Amino acid sequence: MLFLYNLGIRFYHFLIIIYQHFNPKAHLWLQGRKNLFEKISKEVDPNSPSIWFHFASLGEFEQGRPVVECAKESYPAHKIIITFFSPSGYELRKNYKKADHIFYLPLDTNKNAERFVQLINPSLAIFTKYEFWYYFYNELNQRNIPLIVISAIFRESQPFFKWYGGLNRKLLSFVNHFFVQDENSKKLLSGINIHSVTVSGDTRFDRVAENAGNPKTFDEVQSFCADAKVFVAGSTWPEDEKIIAALFGQYPSWKFIIAPHEIKEEKINSLIGMAGSSVRYSRLKNTTETNPQVLIIDNIGMLSALYQYADIAYIGGGFGVGIHNTLEAAAFGVPVIFGPNYQRFREARALIERRAGFTIKNAADLNAIMMKLQEPSERGRAGEMAKLYVETEKGATGKIMEYINILIH
Repeated sequence: MLFLYNLGIRFYHFLIIIYQHFNPKAHLWLQGRKNLFEKISKEVDPNSPSIWFHFASLGEFEQGRPVVECAKESYPAHKIIITFFSPSGYELRKNYKKADHIFYLPLDTNKNAERFVQLINPSLAIFTKYEFWYYFYNELNQRNIPLIVISAIFRESQPFFKWYGGLNRKLLSFVNHFFVQDENSKKLLSGINIHSVTVSGDTRFDRVAENAGNPKTFDEVQSFCADAKVFVAGSTWPEDEKIIAALFGQYPSWKFIIAPHEIKEEKINSLIGMAGSSVRYSRLKNTTETNPQVLIIDNIGMLSALYQYADIAYIGGGFGVGIHNTLEAAAFGVPVIFGPNYQRFREARALIERRAGFTIKNAADLNAIMMKLQEPSERGRAGEMAKLYVETEKGATGKIMEYINILIH
């Protein structure tokens, strides 16, 4: 099985080399890893105590961010080292002030893992959710460096729980402790004789609650919204946008803010073509459009704060591989709507159960929910339930920090 794992890693690397000529992210993935070990050896003192956090991408970073910031505050003598697998995480957070060092994660090979861990020599390693790399885990284990996985969630369909998953199970055995999101994950791990498990919940709840408590404000957006009711659609894809566009004419007194998942110029122009009376955010200050109905966000980084202006939120991705982050909107006490592909997301199912979230299959479903939420009492009740759900699920960061305190002290 290890042979197949190695083959898969090398094949992935080969594909990245091919795709770099067509895909900007693949190019960044390769460029970011050039001369990486030389950079690390110049920047990091392996004799200085440090905590290594690894994240797949931006979403996992935001998920683990409360733990990063608590660790930074609790252990000022320790350097904070962050690695990313994906360019979409590294490029957006490479200047994050709470970290002392930020790098790409090298490809998971035996030699890379040995050299990387030797160069940074962390006191503790913390991985988030789904990031399982055999050689990095093995190297940490060989060096007796504690490894914990936070906000993990497991499903019966994963290889860890299949007859052919011997290597996957061995990988999990290298972890000192798992902090999982739910009881089912603990039960699954117990079934393969892994018992160093705490049901802590999801650190995203701590992150979104913190964001909602002190959000960044945007005067231009506030002026755009004025006294109108506001529909904010975040991380949208073309399938989402087609059905949202039907609402513009049906609800002329509402304002709409659309933050697409991709902000390529052709994507923004396509949205402008759908919207009619619209303006992109970068031109909002100087627009000649009189009272535009639709604001199109043409940058990355604003979305989590934009939900403060929403009366209703729509979360994109549900007509593709899966919905994006519903909790950022829920934390502001906003009812959320999303497409049909939500079953893998525990928080989406919970919001539906509480009648704070609503799923749709087409434009007619979206219009029906919009009509229902025109009633202030219905909209208010759904929003209150959304906020209450986030509030009751907070606390994962504190449980994780209690364990870290034992390890470091």
